[in-house]
Amino acid sequence: MTDADAQTAPDADVTQLEELSVTANRVDGPQAAVGSAISSISGEELEQRQIRVVSDVLRELPGVAVNRTGPAGAATAVRIRGSEANQTLVIVDGIRVNDPGTSGEFDFANLLNLEVERVDVLRGPQSALYGSDAIGGVINIVTRKGEPGPPRFRASIEGGSFKTMTGTASVSGGTEAYDFLFAGQGFSTRGVSTASRFDAVVPTRSLDHDGYKSGTGLAKVSVRPTEALEFTGVARYTEFDADRDGFGATSDGYPFAAAVDNRDTEKGKQFFGRAQAKATLLGGAWDHILGLSYTNQDRRSFAGTDLKTYASLGEMTRFDYQTNVRFETQGALPASHVLTFGADHTRDAVKSFTAFPFPADAPNPLRKHIDNAALVGQYQIGFFEKLFVTGSVRRDFNDRFEEATTYRFASAYTFDQTKTKIRGSWGTGVKNPTTFELFGFSGNYVPNSDLKPERGEGWDVGVDQPIWDDRIVIDATYFQQRVRDLISSETVPDPGDPTGFVNRPINLAGTSKIDGVELGLTLKPINGLTLRSAYTFTDGQDATGATLVRRPTHIASFNANYAFLDDRANVNLGVIYNGRQRDLAYDAATFARTSVPLKAYTLISLAASYKLHQNAEIYGRVENLFDKNYEEVLTYNTPGRTAYGGLKVSF
Repeated sequence: MTDADAQTAPDADVTQLEELSVTANRVDGPQAAVGSAISSISGEELEQRQIRVVSDVLRELPGVAVNRTGPAGAATAVRIRGSEANQTLVIVDGIRVNDPGTSGEFDFANLLNLEVERVDVLRGPQSALYGSDAIGGVINIVTRKGEPGPPRFRASIEGGSFKTMTGTASVSGGTEAYDFLFAGQGFSTRGVSTASRFDAVVPTRSLDHDGYKSGTGLAKVSVRPTEALEFTGVARYTEFDADRDGFGATSDGYPFAAAVDNRDTEKGKQFFGRAQAKATLLGGAWDHILGLSYTNQDRRSFAGTDLKTYASLGEMTRFDYQTNVRFETQGALPASHVLTFGADHTRDAVKSFTAFPFPADAPNPLRKHIDNAALVGQYQIGFFEKLFVTGSVRRDFNDRFEEATTYRFASAYTFDQTKTKIRGSWGTGVKNPTTFELFGFSGNYVPNSDLKPERGEGWDVGVDQPIWDDRIVIDATYFQQRVRDLISSETVPDPGDPTGFVNRPINLAGTSKIDGVELGLTLKPINGLTLRSAYTFTDGQDATGATLVRRPTHIASFNANYAFLDDRANVNLGVIYNGRQRDLAYDAATFARTSVPLKAYTLISLAASYKLHQNAEIYGRVENLFDKNYEEVLTYNTPGRTAYGGLKVSF
């Protein structure tokens, strides 16, 4: 399947929006055809909330847990339905952006809200559609494209707590024959200290601020020489520079290794690009989509600002093709049909360097790559525009692992009179070990070339119910996830040092089990007022029976948005509840792991804006309104109350 259809397919969201860019079926279709659990947030809603870091809005969606190791710019992991962060596939403008140079997950730290048009989350195993990395689900981020009309310029400037400054600018436009968008963004903040403790070897007198700055450029261009043919190119480039703190023994007698204050830094560059050609034939009944995607993610860590201690370069090159055929049959049982065939080839490559190779004779720098090819087939049938059934199958051919076949089935039925929609899906997933887990090394980490792919299976059943002319929409889902051969880590004696220890990845024997419930409610009682709430219950255990870490049992959110004065003024109230969860604590000497609790926390934010003119708007917000002290990851600091204000113009 092509990743591009995740960008262009306008299927419907089951509870929030009329269209989705990531659909359960990867082809255009009506809302009634969606049998999987999907949630979506529009770009307009992001602006109402004044979201600046995309991962922050994911906290509001059912089934999603977010953990950030410190202030803005710190490593940020996102998990769906209790799965690992590297079991969540992330797509940006049709480009798979999971980093093969590290743990295979996507770090949301440097993805800011630059012209984002929508964020979609597809939950449950999706490997039959998307391949490896999609055991938990798929997150798709789509940025805005140029609209027909004269060129339009938009810009914003914002400042606030910790000497934070943000600026954006974009120009866009188009005709029936082409469209374009060029945008840029700069961000800088003094930040707060990532660590709350001092290094046991060289304790400092005061905790330093860990600053962060980044710059991003985005270009999207589409050309349509005929009504049936479209060529599209998209490129995104980001550079960042972040202060980091270390991790190890503390000077205050804390019993575990912790984030400790020092002067480490990290610099990085990211490039995401895609070129695509799409031909639509037979009056829209037959699509052909051919694409090439490339990503390059370069990270370099330094002790202070001079000594390079570690570097990784992850590259992904992907060719893909997809064709969709739509037709109808008549007779005693009229039906609509969609046939899909896809093929793709992906190369994941890594190059890494460490100043302290372990073991001493390890290849340094390390260069490895893995190739994977796949064939995909899907068939969807619909009866009376009420009952839809979809089946998908994918066969992967990997140059290192055995061939793998994954499946997915989904169905949905909508009752005419009540508009009640009953839906259900079942699917299997696979997550191949990353090149880093197989071959990489860092500090006291050693690879394991004998790792096997993780294999998942999951199902869900749900109901969506609109009431009061769609002013109220209720959705509820029950799900189960099972993962075999989950990749974890173990601490073992160092064969070269009787007093030392090393960590290596292993496959846990047995099956990890995750069960849960997702609830959502949207209410529009009066014009201009929208109330949204979500709740997720997750019960997850690994194969040993231990509670999965950084997966809160209870997650809830509430958002109230009120637009008034003919939509010139807007007020938004957001509440995030993150329940009690477990995290891992490491012995400072042996790095043996112990599971420890993290406290629950509730964060409240308030945002407001006012249009001074049709082309000018002032705005402001307060985050963590009641100055809550909390941890998302053990021993890593988070900001207290912060305030920001800014101005937007367009013409």
